[in-house]
Amino acid sequence: MPPVKLHASTILNEYGKAQSELIGKTVVLTDGKAGTVENVWLDELHGLRISIKGHDGRWPVSTIKFEEN
Repeated sequence: MPPVKLHASTILNEYGKAQSELIGKTVVLTDGKAGTVENVWLDELHGLRISIKGHDGRWPVSTIKFEEN
């Protein structure tokens, strides 16, 4: 596999893992918002972003302060 395709495949595999690990989890963000992760996006400028059920907007995954199993 050419190096470019290998890198792209690695990124997509990690994105899939992040989705399966985060969607449905209860989280608290650094700004105090809390709820269940509804969706995960790969943003070309900010990396992974999440949406939380009941809150409008998308936040960087780095703002997760606490994750409940």
